[in-house]
Amino acid sequence: MYVKAKAKGSEELGIHSEVVQLPADTTEDQLLKEVAKLNNRADVHGILVQQPLPAQIRTEKAVAAVSPLKDVDCFHPVNVGLLLIGTPRFVPATPAGVQELLLRSGNDPAGKRVTILGRSNIVGKPLAALLVQKGRGGNATVTVAHSATKDIAAVLRTGEIIVVAIGQPRFVKADMVRKGAVVIDVGINRVPDSATKSGTRLVGDVDFDAVKEVAAAITPVPGGVGPMTIAMLLTNTIRAAEAVGG
Repeated sequence: MYVKAKAKGSEELGIHSEVVQLPADTTEDQLLKEVAKLNNRADVHGILVQQPLPAQIRTEKAVAAVSPLKDVDCFHPVNVGLLLIGTPRFVPATPAGVQELLLRSGNDPAGKRVTILGRSNIVGKPLAALLVQKGRGGNATVTVAHSATKDIAAVLRTGEIIVVAIGQPRFVKADMVRKGAVVIDVGINRVPDSATKSGTRLVGDVDFDAVKEVAAAITPVPGGVGPMTIAMLLTNTIRAAEAVGG
């Protein structure tokens, strides 16, 4: 779904995009060679290695193989380090999308208590690093909760802003959210639904119908964070092209 959305967004903006689809049994070495070819192409400014990867390929090897100058997902260790010290080359697309959603909806995180549920390298950790920085969209007091956190509900209720990225459908219930909180749902899960033609539907990590009754604002799934992730990814791509005069 995201691959198709990225291609569609690129087309709408006039950005050339290519999907290199490899077999599921592709070896790590074969994948790294494909990435190296793209690194060497002057007409390619952004490279994404779509995750999750097959078990035979180490994710850390794959993301580190992408040139830091073309790493528009901001997964390369160099770019992650630059983000952490407050001098980002790129900002990871989903965290950047969450930040823009907050700012443009009038919910500046500055001075707020933000609770992030989830500690992934894709969302939780980089978002925490982003929101504590000085400057626009930062200056928040951030708590990161995760699977080993005791009494997750109590921790979530401390958040004036809650960002949920735990990968469990409808995990966050109304009694886990303080009244008037702003809730950002990053999750996307496919669940059975006999009322649909496909027999499934997409839901987030938040029980939307219940939580919307207590939240001041809440993002929907699908929609919400997903389109923002695509928008910020394309923003990074344009910046990468501009950096080399593309």
